[in-house]
Amino acid sequence: MNIDPSMVFGLIVVLYLISSIKVLPEYERGVIFRLGKLLPKPKGPGVILVFAPIDRIVRVSLRTIVMDVPPQDVITRDNVSVKVNAVVYFRVMEPRRAIVEVENYHYATSQLAQTTLRSVLGQVQLDGLLSERERLNQDLQTILDQNTDAWGIKVSSVEVKHVDLPPDMQRAMARQAEAEREKRAKIIHAEGEFTASTKLSQAAAVLAVEPNAITLRYLQTLTEIASEKNSTIVFPLPMEFLNLLSKKTGKSDPLT
Repeated sequence: MNIDPSMVFGLIVVLYLISSIKVLPEYERGVIFRLGKLLPKPKGPGVILVFAPIDRIVRVSLRTIVMDVPPQDVITRDNVSVKVNAVVYFRVMEPRRAIVEVENYHYATSQLAQTTLRSVLGQVQLDGLLSERERLNQDLQTILDQNTDAWGIKVSSVEVKHVDLPPDMQRAMARQAEAEREKRAKIIHAEGEFTASTKLSQAAAVLAVEPNAITLRYLQTLTEIASEKNSTIVFPLPMEFLNLLSKKTGKSDPLT
């Protein structure tokens, strides 16, 4: 049986072309190296042709990558040792630069995020680390974005997830918070006493001008006591009434 060489050659060409067909999804781009030289533009998405061994393709995902930064030992500005971890959101904007300018952009971004986290958080005090989280996140995002711009990477957000305090510091902060609450309680109580004494002073001044007002106050008090259904009712008598009674009986001391 004779085999036509042209048919064999044609079959080889067909198989070669079929193997050269690559399909890239919407979120991927293909960086092509042709004879070691980088092509001007990345290919994709859709159907592309990669002619091996002349061409070599490197697939790059354009989706946002969520990278967890491992816990870092940070010494704050006031010499407190804490463990801090964070999460970084970034994506590749220029696939060619992400492949050519850095060996492994994912690993490089991870290492840069760790060192930036330690350096930035080490410049603030512990209170600032706990209360100014939003500002620190913005500072971290700005620094990382500036440093990864040369790699064609955009850092969209950085979030500090957790700050692990030493047990001694947690107890000290609990005592400080308790003392602060007691301080506020005492201040509120003192302000209440001051307001009450001011109002009582004003009421006494009004009663001094109108002596009959105290009698009306006595009657009102009796009404309030009677509504409680008490078995004993204390009836207050004005001193003027007792003085009048002492004059009628001829006693000098109205209480005897």
